[in-house]
Amino acid sequence: MHVALYARVSTTRQADNDLSIPDQIRQINEWCKSNGHIVVRDFVEPGASATDDKRPVFQQMIEEAKQKPPAFEAIIIHSLSRFFRDAIQFGVYERSLNKNKIKIISITQPTSDDATGVLVRQIITSFDGYQSAENAKHTSRAMKENARQGFFNGSTPPFGYLSASAEENGCHGRKKKQLAINDTEAAIVRIIYDLYLFGHQGKMMGQKEIGRHLTQTGLLMRGKPWRVQKVHTVLSDSLYMGDYYFNVIDSKTKQKREPTEWVKTLIPAIIDPVKFEQVRARRESRAPSKISPSILSSPTLMTGLIKCGQCGGSMTLSTGKSGRYKYYKCTSRKNKGNHVCSSTNLSMEKTDQQVLHQLAEQVFTPQHVQTMMTALRHRMKTSKDTQQVQINELNRQLKQTEERQHRLLEAI
Repeated sequence: MHVALYARVSTTRQADNDLSIPDQIRQINEWCKSNGHIVVRDFVEPGASATDDKRPVFQQMIEEAKQKPPAFEAIIIHSLSRFFRDAIQFGVYERSLNKNKIKIISITQPTSDDATGVLVRQIITSFDGYQSAENAKHTSRAMKENARQGFFNGSTPPFGYLSASAEENGCHGRKKKQLAINDTEAAIVRIIYDLYLFGHQGKMMGQKEIGRHLTQTGLLMRGKPWRVQKVHTVLSDSLYMGDYYFNVIDSKTKQKREPTEWVKTLIPAIIDPVKFEQVRARRESRAPSKISPSILSSPTLMTGLIKCGQCGGSMTLSTGKSGRYKYYKCTSRKNKGNHVCSSTNLSMEKTDQQVLHQLAEQVFTPQHVQTMMTALRHRMKTSKDTQQVQINELNRQLKQTEERQHRLLEAI
């Protein structure tokens, strides 16, 4: 029988350390050889949980298994938990594969193809799901306590910091990690705060201008150009004054948890709390909700209508000189930088005048206006007549209901 093997571990750390996967592959190949099967495809998934189907290699395997005719007749796994740790999802995919006559075979948990085998697989995967949930609960509790003690649970440290080995050992004898200041990146963080508060060469700078300045001077964001969002993160994240929080984002929903669930971890500060609050106050003072509507929130004629002639992106209202100048600007160029789109800004006043002039010359002529008014009056009359018909019908139904109620009362 031509078969495919599927091997998986749950974390990238396991994959990097060659834990489990080589042993799974070795055992599966030996089992196939002793049972006369030929392995024609290897599917190896490093660092993916089996509690859901969001696994690229897994999905590729399923797609190939559903081809007609399929390249293999069975998927060989070490244990059922390698395929799924959820009984319902396991059953869904098993039935889907069975329609194309593809079997799922575990070399350590063999089961029959009859109803008893289906039941046994459901029981095993149910226990696997329960064990996975329990492990996740205990792991979460341990990571929260680790954060309370000042240790770092993540893999990639925030910009401005590095992950340094602590003196205390963690699980499996590995050193625990702590966030320490990365002197090179921390210097850039301090420059960002100074540019936002004091400007450059006598000119105040917004977040976009700061990102452009840093990129042009070669002070990159870990080898990449600075984007507005990254500058905003540096200027707004309290971790830069030493307040770092763990367990803020739910990894499944990608939504913020309630603040009561956050775990504060003390880390060395890069920015003085006084300067951080000064930046916070300036950001809040520049927020659209705090600026006069006549500057940023006034209705614009071309909102949602005008498009960039270079890249096709939407054009949005931008301002200069504290709102004194207003112009339409390509959103791609505004959000990602001038290197993305070479379009120029359009004066809002001149653009609006040109549009209004063309409308007056070509659309709102006396003949066109007369035609539109005639059509409008016709639609209004038609709508009124339709509404009157509906009202008459409702009145008729109401009268019939009242008559039936009257007859019922007389019968009583």
